[in-house]
Amino acid sequence: MSSHLEVLVVGAGIAGLATATALHREGMSVDVIERSPESRAMGAGLFLPGNSVRALTALGLGKHLSVQGAPVPGQRLMDHRGRVLADIDMAELWRGTAGCVGITRGDLHAALQDIAPVPVRHEVTVVSLKQSDDGVHVEFSDGGSGRYDVVVGADGIRSGLRESVDPAAGTRYLGQVCWRFLTDAPDIDRWTVWLGPGTAFLAYPVGGGQVCCYADVAAASPEDPTTAAGLLGLYSGYGQRVRDLLASPAAREAYFSPVEEVSGETWVRGRVVLVGDAAHASSPNMAQGVAMAVEDAQVLAEVLATRGDTEHLLQQYVQRRLSRTRWVQRQTHRRDRSRSMPPAVRNLAFRYGAKALWERGYAPLRDLP
Repeated sequence: MSSHLEVLVVGAGIAGLATATALHREGMSVDVIERSPESRAMGAGLFLPGNSVRALTALGLGKHLSVQGAPVPGQRLMDHRGRVLADIDMAELWRGTAGCVGITRGDLHAALQDIAPVPVRHEVTVVSLKQSDDGVHVEFSDGGSGRYDVVVGADGIRSGLRESVDPAAGTRYLGQVCWRFLTDAPDIDRWTVWLGPGTAFLAYPVGGGQVCCYADVAAASPEDPTTAAGLLGLYSGYGQRVRDLLASPAAREAYFSPVEEVSGETWVRGRVVLVGDAAHASSPNMAQGVAMAVEDAQVLAEVLATRGDTEHLLQQYVQRRLSRTRWVQRQTHRRDRSRSMPPAVRNLAFRYGAKALWERGYAPLRDLP
């Protein structure tokens, strides 16, 4: 039976912990290593659409999401001055799936740690990896070694394992940089975005009266001098509510990163397989990062729990996941193109067509993976 596999999961972020949990539930033995020295969740908050909440609930986190997170009943699109362009009802958009939730990344990561079946070995990386007929032989940076039936690369957009699976794949800069921070704003009770020329500012509740704020700006490169103006300078033409949020002390410590994607199509080499951002990171504008990672975990566990040749089963996993993750990336590209239209044209398009655009973009994701 394939379910008695010995599996190494590299990476203890959301993708890695979800994968370890899903595999363990199917009877597999799992080890987890993590390169960082301690448990930490980079970033600020997460908006979890219906398919993400459904996947996390299946892992056993439904109660945690309802207690720690905040329900997000709708999405509101506005121009940079605060004039409403469209309101999208989340219950209607995600009908038959689950309600949407906002939560801090730290709270979600802690919940996954609580249900993870094995302890994480921190400050450990893979030094060498050799495949043979009897599995994958791994040498670790702490001097240890092990033999595994499968090695899972869940080590994020900067994956160290991706090079051994698909040397041609890498990150691609998408022409935007972003900032994220948490601050108090109990009056914001839904996903709310202000759209300006070449910029956007988003805020949504994450529980406890806090919101996650996300700001992005078009930039030729992550070092573009445009960004030196700082957040308040870049958003000085926005309405007062945005300027107030940006004036909070938390904004000065905002987490900064380029917006990038990974679009390789080779996720498996022998018995080494990639999941989550290591395989298919995409722009956050569809809020599908968590959903795709946890769905990967579920499908991988389901496939490996069946009888058959392990390498063939890993190829089945890719076949099941590739079209869905490609769809998400195509939709993120469409959103970027629509946002980059002249503001007057974009605002008109969203005022009259946002609901139809959202329905087309998310409808396939209501189906089970």
